[in-house]
Amino acid sequence: MANPYAGEVEVLLDGVPHVAKLTLGALAELEAQLQVGGLVDLVERFEAGRFSSRDVLALVVAGLRGGGWRGSAADLLAVEIGGGPVEAARVAAMLLARAFGAAGT
Repeated sequence: MANPYAGEVEVLLDGVPHVAKLTLGALAELEAQLQVGGLVDLVERFEAGRFSSRDVLALVVAGLRGGGWRGSAADLLAVEIGGGPVEAARVAAMLLARAFGAAGT
């Protein structure tokens, strides 16, 4: 079970719960993958509702890797995310909020 006070978000992959968390290492990996701007630009895109599916995928992969998952973006494309694309976007937004916002958001 994910602990929101530790910045964690639960993600279902093929019906199996996984913990996602944007650790410093996960954030560094995410920043290296971003093609334009940095993390501040990514947060601003989410706040404005201008994020892309690539943003969502990169965030979910980084969060899962921060939670100990050893997969890649290609692996994530091959599994069913519980709740589909809408849930993936919600998870991505929650990861950002919990990494940079108040505890328990």
